[in-house]
Amino acid sequence: MSTSSDLPAGRPQGQLAGLPAGRLAIGQLLVRLLHEFRAELSGPAAEHGYADLRPPHLHIFGNVGVDGVRLTELAARAQLSLATTSELVSELERLGYLERRPDPDDRRAKLIFPTGRGRQALDAAGDRVTEIEHHWRTLAGADRFDVMCQTMQALLDRLPRRP
Repeated sequence: MSTSSDLPAGRPQGQLAGLPAGRLAIGQLLVRLLHEFRAELSGPAAEHGYADLRPPHLHIFGNVGVDGVRLTELAARAQLSLATTSELVSELERLGYLERRPDPDDRRAKLIFPTGRGRQALDAAGDRVTEIEHHWRTLAGADRFDVMCQTMQALLDRLPRRP
């Protein structure tokens, strides 16, 4: 078992080599900001009539769109297993947010669409995302926030897409 005395001299415990002092590793930054984002997004849901939505539903709502999507594509977009996606879609269907319709290109397949209530929830979530971005932009400073978003988009555009 290692102790703090086993660490190289001059490097604080928990500090990764090569990182500037006082900054978390990129993975920790992303995970913690995603946690904060989801908390801010879902926090006021109950007061807007969506008390039945849970944080895992955000994976589906963030990827379902409005034009209809097959379950396999939705699972890939949400980066969830097919079984988990199916379970969440079924739950959202029972709650009245989603519906399955026959795919006109393949009658054996079904497409998943938001219902009227689902579209209202998507619109409310879009409005909330705008509020969160505005709030975070104010906290970080407009220029810094814009550069951060542009940098993250550039990384996503340049990194290979993974299934």
